[in-house]
Amino acid sequence: MSLAHVVLAASSSSNPAGGAAIGQIVLATAIASVATAVLMLGIMGYRNHPGRDGRLRRMAAFSEKVSGLPSWCALPLGVGGGSLLIALLGMYWDISLHIDQGRDPGPLANPAHYLILVGLYGVFASGCLALALPEEKPGPAAIKITRDWYVPVGGVLTAACGGFALLGFPLDDMWHRLFGQDVTLWGPTHLMLFGGAGLTLIGQAILLAEGLAFRGIRSDSIHGTWWMTAARRVGLMGGLLIGLSTFQGEFDFGVPQFRMVFQPMLIALAAGLALTAARIWIGKGGALATALMFFVVRGAIDLIVGVPMGEIMPAMPLYLVEALCVEAIALAVTRDRPIALGALGGLACGTIGFASEWAWVNEVFRLKWNGGIMPEAIFCAALAGVAGGLLGGLLGSGLRFRLPKQNIARPVAIGAFALIAGLTAYGLSTTAPNGQKATFALHTAPNSKPGERYVTGTVTLDPKSTGNGASWVSVTSWQSGKLKVDRLKKVGDGVYAFRSPAPAYGDWKSMLRVQNGRTIMGVPVYMPEDKAIPVAGVPALDHVTRAFVTDHKLMQRERRDDIPGWLWTAACLLILILAIVFITALSWGVARVSRQGGAPGAPTEPPAAPARTKTDRRDRFTTGSPVASAPGA
Repeated sequence: MSLAHVVLAASSSSNPAGGAAIGQIVLATAIASVATAVLMLGIMGYRNHPGRDGRLRRMAAFSEKVSGLPSWCALPLGVGGGSLLIALLGMYWDISLHIDQGRDPGPLANPAHYLILVGLYGVFASGCLALALPEEKPGPAAIKITRDWYVPVGGVLTAACGGFALLGFPLDDMWHRLFGQDVTLWGPTHLMLFGGAGLTLIGQAILLAEGLAFRGIRSDSIHGTWWMTAARRVGLMGGLLIGLSTFQGEFDFGVPQFRMVFQPMLIALAAGLALTAARIWIGKGGALATALMFFVVRGAIDLIVGVPMGEIMPAMPLYLVEALCVEAIALAVTRDRPIALGALGGLACGTIGFASEWAWVNEVFRLKWNGGIMPEAIFCAALAGVAGGLLGGLLGSGLRFRLPKQNIARPVAIGAFALIAGLTAYGLSTTAPNGQKATFALHTAPNSKPGERYVTGTVTLDPKSTGNGASWVSVTSWQSGKLKVDRLKKVGDGVYAFRSPAPAYGDWKSMLRVQNGRTIMGVPVYMPEDKAIPVAGVPALDHVTRAFVTDHKLMQRERRDDIPGWLWTAACLLILILAIVFITALSWGVARVSRQGGAPGAPTEPPAAPARTKTDRRDRFTTGSPVASAPGA
């Protein structure tokens, strides 16, 4: 399985619910095995025959020539960057397809799945290339494999990130066989898939820092000695911002299954981490350039999904005001004080940025923000921004080889992660509905076509206060090629009117959804029969009263409820342990490269350089000594 089941489930009875068919598993395994064999043969030929002018060696030499970076850095970064773009397009296309069309006959029946598989495998392959290509020690932080084989830390982490994401595929299929399809972006194995891919950017950033230091390229400013140095960093930090923003996917499409407070919290966290790290690592203009890069790339992906592919187009955060806040604060609090800059920059992202995103969300998102998310949203966003800013400060300073002392950096990192964990636990804390009901008074919409019934009318909530102060009271309809999110209009005490007709025929699903405080509940307007689960259909009656149930019982109809609780808990703990190991490895990598990757005692800022000729510049890239002569990127 892949991200096929990440947002909403389909109900087409012709498509299976649960694990993939055995034949498709065998085929997918065979394809992956062949790809791995080709990759390993190329690597073995390169390592075992250093004098042979093979294809991989020619590619490595070409990448080094055009980039000025060592081949073990240049070629993997190129492969990894392209692969991540492919996976990103596949992910958003896949989500849109499954909102529009529902379940697939199998994981290989959807073209978006191939993009995801190719992209994630390409990320893993890029890490393997970074491990295979070095023929000399790639800096003092390098890890020893054999007597004369050393590999860059960034390569190890990139391969680990890609492997972590790929591991999500077989685990996802096992998960669905055990528990049914937990059709949400935040399913444990789904988090492995896109979380591992997104955080690959940290491994790639470390790899670039090692490569720049190895070559003696010292541009710490976006206006530095060679613009490509800054452009590479902007690309990686923009990619990191894109990766962190994938966690907001359900809100981007307007079908969240979690409390609305998560959206401003996740936006502030992503902005605080990526923009602060970018400003510290790149220099002046780094945060703003990163936000612009995010806007261009994510915007292009969204447009491709929505226009030529004709699927549902997601919305996205703006981040520009947050970037300007970080840039302004950095003028007063220099990047040589990364903890202070991170804390203040993150706080600005969670407060001033929160206010700017409020206006943006209410313009472009399907579900708007309202007073129902206050005041908890501002407190959670501010705290998340600070936590993200602290981690961004550590990441940015680590990439500059100027990480604060261990007795400072370690408690700051642990405290930031603990704060994020606490905020996540708070957001996930929900309560079940307690006897609330909805009474529908519906009639067929005048513009309904034969065989295509649309209903409109009013719904009365009992008790009448059920919708007071709610984050949303809406009718969500999906499948059959479209998504409709109708924010109902309050027309009386506890009475809400449809703003647009809701589909009530065929494979459509339509349900009334209310999120108020810590309660997220729903009641069906219309649900089709699904023999694959199996569940009966729910007709759209003109006059009917129905009790609210926990929202995910309707949104995740495929999820099994006959599984022992201990098995679910044990499986979640296993994924959590893997995630903790993954995050710890990234943190270790940043610390190792920062503390060992630069020459001790050397200045960290490049001196003003005289004008260089073209020959001088070429010599700088081809003859610059390793880290001992130029200690930091």
